[in-house]
Amino acid sequence: MKARLQPTMPKASSLARVRLTERLTERRAEIEEAVLARVRAIADPREVSDPRYGEGLTTAVSAALDYGLESLESSDEHPPEVPVALIAQARLAARSGVGVDVVLRRYFAGYTLLDAFLVQEAVELDLAGAPLKAVLRALSLAFDRLVVVAGEEHARDARPSSPVSAESRRARLVRRLLAGEPADAAELHYPFNAHHLGLVTVGPGGEDVIDELASTLGRRRLVVRPDRNTVWAWFGGTGPLEVGELCGLAAKRAPAGVAVALGEVAEGPAGWRLTHRQAAVALPLVERGEDRVVRYISVALLAATRSDDLLADSLRRFYLAPLERGRDGGRIARETLRAYLGADRNISSAAATLGVSRNTLANRLHAIETAIGRSLRSCSAELEVALRLEELA
Repeated sequence: MKARLQPTMPKASSLARVRLTERLTERRAEIEEAVLARVRAIADPREVSDPRYGEGLTTAVSAALDYGLESLESSDEHPPEVPVALIAQARLAARSGVGVDVVLRRYFAGYTLLDAFLVQEAVELDLAGAPLKAVLRALSLAFDRLVVVAGEEHARDARPSSPVSAESRRARLVRRLLAGEPADAAELHYPFNAHHLGLVTVGPGGEDVIDELASTLGRRRLVVRPDRNTVWAWFGGTGPLEVGELCGLAAKRAPAGVAVALGEVAEGPAGWRLTHRQAAVALPLVERGEDRVVRYISVALLAATRSDDLLADSLRRFYLAPLERGRDGGRIARETLRAYLGADRNISSAAATLGVSRNTLANRLHAIETAIGRSLRSCSAELEVALRLEELA
C-alpha cells in the first residue's frame, strides 16, 4: 500500500517564508522589546503579589515570539504546539488573580505587533499575493490556537473548587480597588482618605508580624491574603508614620523565613495604591538578599532597574562586560569596586579592607576607569546598581 503523502508548499512560497522568517529573526531583539513594553502596559504585573508572575512574563513573551516565528514556516495541517511556558503562565495568571481578559489582551497585543513587523518585512521582500496571504494565515491560525489553549488553561486553574470564602471576596475586592476599578469598599472598614503605609510579607508567620506592628502603632489596618504564603497590609490613620522606626521594629519581630517589604507613607486612595506598589516591587529584593526587612526608598533605584530589562542589560554591558576582558574575567576588578564603593569611595579604607597598599588600589581603580571609559566619580551610582543586580542574579 502506498504511503500517504503530506501536502507540500510550492517551492517559491516555501523559500519566501524561510527568507521572511530569517529577516524577522534578525530583528528578534527589537520585536521582543516592543512586545514586552506593550504587554506590560496592559495592567501592571508588579501589582501581582507573586514575583514569579512578573518574571514569567518575560519568559512567556520570548516563548510566544518563538511560537509565532515557528508558525510562519509550518503548514495549516501541522501548526506548532503551544509552548509549555505559555501554558504555565496562563495558569499562574489565574492563580494570581489576573483576569482572562488581561491575558488575552496581552496575546492580541503581541500578535498585532508581530503582524506589523511581518508586513513591513514582506514589503521589503516584495512578498505579496498568495504567498503573503499564506504566511498571514499561518500566523493567524497559530494565534487562534494559542488563544483557545490559554483560555482553557486559565479557566482550569481559575475555577473554584469550593464556595468563595469571605477572605477570598475581600482579596478580590482589594485587587479591584488596586486596579482603580469602581467598587464598594464599605465592607473593608478602612479609612481610604487617611495616610497609609503599605506592607507585603511572604512566609509563614507574616500575619503575626502585621498583628504585632498594628498593636504597637494603634492604627487602623487592612489585611488580606492574596495567596497562602503572602500577606498584604495597610496601616491607616491621621498624620504620617515614622517608617524607619517601623522597619527596625519589623526586623526584630519577623521570624526566620519571613520577608517584609514596606512602601512609603502616602495619602488618600491614590496613596493607598502607591504605597502597596512600592512594597510589592521591593519584596523580591528582600527575598533574594540577606536582610529580612527592606524599605522601598532604600532600594528604589535597584527595584526600578531590575524591572527595566533594557536598563539592566545596558548597565551590565557598559560597566561589567568591559571588566570581563581581564585575565581573571574581572573578578579582582569587581572585588575592588565593591570594597571601594562600600567604603564610600575612600581609597585608604578600601585598601585596608582588601589587604593591599593604597597605591595598588589606586592603580586598580585607574585600570577600571580605562576599561569602562569613564571616571568612577561620574558613574559610581550606576556601577553600584550593576554590581547589586549581578549579586541578585
